[in-house]
Amino acid sequence: MIIDSIKTRLTDALNPQKIEIADNSQAHAGHAGAQSGGGHYHVRIVAEAFTGKSLVQRHQLIYKALGDLMKQDIHALGIEAFTPSESN
Repeated sequence: MIIDSIKTRLTDALNPQKIEIADNSQAHAGHAGAQSGGGHYHVRIVAEAFTGKSLVQRHQLIYKALGDLMKQDIHALGIEAFTPSESN
């Protein structure tokens, strides 16, 4: 399952204190990108690794951790990336 792969890769790379992943693919069933098989996901992640990083740098860390999943299995990814002190 893709959600398990996303969670494993992000956990291995970023050692998050908290991670939530939602599959929003059903809401985009008629979308052109969904026809190619890529899903729509949303990640909310809290990790010390984001401390001192800009929003762009945080997203880059996530994309790097997901690697080839971003090319085939994930068509769209919503990201909320926080440090422990930023999360509520």
